[in-house]
Amino acid sequence: MSRPKPLSGFPEYTPETRIIEQRVLDRLRQTFELHGFGSIETRAVEPLERLVKQGEIDKEVYAVQRLHAEPDARAELGLHFDLTVPFARYVLENAHQLSFPFRRYQIQKVWRGERPQEGRYREFTQADIDIVNVDELAGHHDVELPLVTLAALERLHVDLGVPPVLMRVNNRKLSEGFYRGLDITEPAGVLRVVDKIDKIGPQRVAELLVSDAGLTPTQAEACVRLAQISTADQSFVDQVRALGVQHAQLDEGLELLADVVATAAAYVPGRLVADLKIARGLDYYTGTVYETELVGFERYGSISSGGRYDSLASDGRTTYPGVGLSIGVTRLLAPVLGQGLLRVSRPVPTAVLVAVDSEDDRSGAIAVAEQLRARGISTEVAPKADKFGRQIRYADRRRIPYVWFTSAGSGEVKDIRTGDQVPADPAVWTPPVADLAPRVEPVTG
Repeated sequence: MSRPKPLSGFPEYTPETRIIEQRVLDRLRQTFELHGFGSIETRAVEPLERLVKQGEIDKEVYAVQRLHAEPDARAELGLHFDLTVPFARYVLENAHQLSFPFRRYQIQKVWRGERPQEGRYREFTQADIDIVNVDELAGHHDVELPLVTLAALERLHVDLGVPPVLMRVNNRKLSEGFYRGLDITEPAGVLRVVDKIDKIGPQRVAELLVSDAGLTPTQAEACVRLAQISTADQSFVDQVRALGVQHAQLDEGLELLADVVATAAAYVPGRLVADLKIARGLDYYTGTVYETELVGFERYGSISSGGRYDSLASDGRTTYPGVGLSIGVTRLLAPVLGQGLLRVSRPVPTAVLVAVDSEDDRSGAIAVAEQLRARGISTEVAPKADKFGRQIRYADRRRIPYVWFTSAGSGEVKDIRTGDQVPADPAVWTPPVADLAPRVEPVTG
């Protein structure tokens, strides 16, 4: 069999990097549950019609078809490209047994058929939180979601050494109200162009607004000036007012965004700014929108994004408005792993290797291992009854910190890092807390 070739865009982790990913996922789960979000899992596939209609990114959808389907059969299913569209379907199908407002978190793989590049993959893990309600969702949830997300990301920074983040927030009602105040009749087209300002610059955006969106040069200039407003406090309100545009929807958006910024400044200072160029490309967003970058690694793009959606989930009679944020776990890890910012104390969970004196005594070693495991201590039994020196070297290669010898009375345990060896009883001995599990630590120097 020839050597297999790697598939571009489908990352795989070593045991060390997998430990880092698991620690990240653990912190996210714990934070979400601390704020009252329950976990769900949805299927990997959705009808292609729903994915294309609600995502507006049909070129990125992987179609799924049986190998032995009829030659002229068209694919009807696709792998989900995010977790929001399947979540909307899940709410519609299960509304009769859900308690509203419904708070859920979901950590799963998603797939996008886009060109792989640094920090962008075809298969990756997302961690989402959403709050949905029946008919109407209170505006304070637009404030709550970024606080929960920032709390989770700050915990990754403090506990594990992941770089800090900066969340940029806007409100589509603010932007659309401003455009309508300029007598622009199709705000959605303007939003799509403004969303490109970081990639192509304000001058090119102004040109496209005239050539593609049909704006006058005066209207285009005003839209670009709005998009260039960014503040860490509520002063953005005065800057928008100074542009001289008036509209009721603009007033509503300014009030909602000011509430988000003020609350974040009180609870997570320095982690959130109002940035009026943030638009989000997906059409289902209707209110507050969020994008988040790793400080120092902005070139990787947003590692967390989302927003308010008022009509994504609807069966024609009842509408379930919601607000959600998604953390791109794989994208977040890309610079962390690629730049070697974190390391693990050992690549295996094992804290103790029980040495085997001879194969005839293996049952005794297994009995010791079971006593240690019963008390939550990850333990292996040596794979071979070899010389003790070789068994110690085996543990050292795997960076297992302790070796247990069963031949000396009730037992002795050796810390192979220091050489210290002491008598020990498997019914009561416990390693230091720091050695119970692999530690994730920032790389310094």
